[in-house]
Amino acid sequence: MRRLFTLFLLTSLLSAFQCGDENKSICPSFIDAKIAELQAKPKQNPAAEITEYIWKGEKVYLVSSDCCDQFNYLYNECGDVICAPSGGITGKGDGQCPDFSTQATDARVVWRDPR
Repeated sequence: MRRLFTLFLLTSLLSAFQCGDENKSICPSFIDAKIAELQAKPKQNPAAEITEYIWKGEKVYLVSSDCCDQFNYLYNECGDVICAPSGGITGKGDGQCPDFSTQATDARVVWRDPR
């Protein structure tokens, strides 16, 4: 019985790790899709850019908006919108992630529109 329980526990743990890996592999590279989307639009002024950060232990991406008074959206690695930390009429975003500007680290521009 003990051996059966141990086998069940190990199988469950391995399955959990495999599910985590599967979930990562089913998230397509949203960066490539977002770049294609931005390039299909007229050139922004200032130029569109995507900046990668580490925030709350996760890799996130801030995408600049195409004009004034619009939100700059923050996305997770799968391309889901988390919040808008900046932009909008007040420049302070949607208020859903007020700590982003003080807590985000390791900023790295991953793409800037070269047009």
